[in-house]
Amino acid sequence: MEFLRPATLAEALALKAERPAAVPIAGGTDVMVELNFDYRRPEALLDLTRVAELTKWSTSDGTVQLGAGVPYARVIAELGESVPALAMASRTVGSPQIRNRGTVGGNLGAASPAGDTHPVLLALDARVEVASVRGTRVLRAEEFYVGVKRHALEPDELITAIHLPAHAGPQQFAKVGTRNAMVIAVCSFALALRDGQVGAAIGSAAPTPRHARDAEAFLAAELPWGSSEPLTDSLKRRFGELVAEAASPIDDVRGSAAYRKHALGVLARRTLTWAWDEHRTGERACA
Repeated sequence: MEFLRPATLAEALALKAERPAAVPIAGGTDVMVELNFDYRRPEALLDLTRVAELTKWSTSDGTVQLGAGVPYARVIAELGESVPALAMASRTVGSPQIRNRGTVGGNLGAASPAGDTHPVLLALDARVEVASVRGTRVLRAEEFYVGVKRHALEPDELITAIHLPAHAGPQQFAKVGTRNAMVIAVCSFALALRDGQVGAAIGSAAPTPRHARDAEAFLAAELPWGSSEPLTDSLKRRFGELVAEAASPIDDVRGSAAYRKHALGVLARRTLTWAWDEHRTGERACA
């Protein structure tokens, strides 16, 4: 197995064009597990840790452009105010060591239905910027996931950045696991309330991360946007039911399909309560 170490993005794209089978590696938190257990043995690894262009983020015109190589620890420390749900999700990833190495770009590249950041990207209608020597294109997050651990990248493309709205209103992320840390999600849920619109997305409860479309439409129509009153239990309950209906989970070693649906309903009701409390009081509740 060859180990390729480009120093610039241009060099990385050139190498990926020459060696499309080369597997990109940044934090390595997914790739090294697969290598160690001999799940796959690629002909080459494309190390992106020296590519400085991927390790930067900026804000312009109300949009955060997050480099694919920015680790979770920096998302938590530097983006908690502008993209709070992404920081919440990042806090649930692995251990401090993993959060120091793992990246949102790597989470996207693995495309696991259980990836912690995916529901947030969907709820915020994020854009995924990908590049090759042929040029750059931008995909909506929902277009990126095409199957279980499958994404829309062409063989010669690399993920370069994620574009998210900055300060986009109340946001929440919540996750159920079999323990409190170092755990793959049994199910997860993200919610965003913004300008009369609702983003709601589930993780680890379908072949791909997905929007809860009926729940989004229901909540956008029924929320008393101009009011500062708490929400009724019936509204929260119906929202939770619609979120659960959006899932198509399986039974596996982490949990049953029935439990996942039940838990998603609970997460939806709780995160809606927290997000609405922030909307009406201006004070953020942390999941």
